Amino acid sequence: MGRKELTARLCAALRRFAGDERGIGAIEFAILFPVLVMLYLGAFELTIALSVEKRASRSAGSIADILTHRTDVNKTMLATMPSVASAIFAPYDATDLTLKISGVQLDASGNATVAWSWAQDGSKPYSTGSTVTVPVNIAQPSTFLVRTELTVPYQLISFGADFLPAGSSQITIGREYFYRPRSKDPITCSDC
Repeated sequence: MGRKELTARLCAALRRFAGDERGIGAIEFAILFPVLVMLYLGAFELTIALSVEKRASRSAGSIADILTHRTDVNKTMLATMPSVASAIFAPYDATDLTLKISGVQLDASGNATVAWSWAQDGSKPYSTGSTVTVPVNIAQPSTFLVRTELTVPYQLISFGADFLPAGSSQITIGREYFYRPRSKDPITCSDC
């Protein structure tokens, strides 16, 4: 077999190889599959995080709404509020949530100060008389507000932990709500 014949056979084999399309679908699938899996898992992660965020909003709002139906509260009654939040968070884990509840008094010139405050660990998170920033649309002079602050850590599933920066696999979702009491009288806390 001469050099010319060997070159001709090699060229013919290369032409057949270049024209063969039997494995193209498998190669395209192998290239696209990891991208599609990451998109699917990312959408799944986002859906769960949005559901937890919605439950945080609903919990903070519901607790404030429950308290605004009362004219007075105490630490024992406030200590039941994390259970309300946990019930709303079901089936998600809410064991690490933190809850702060404050009574906010606005004076005749619209300055908001803390009348009383309570945190779920039994402490007083804000000193009485400390200044509070209230949204402009509800800051009416000579009124009373109940403020709830709820935060919950959310652990990302981290299917792509190698792609996330260090320390970013957990986010904190927090909500703050101000509600007006149902009666004209401020809500008092006898032992806060």
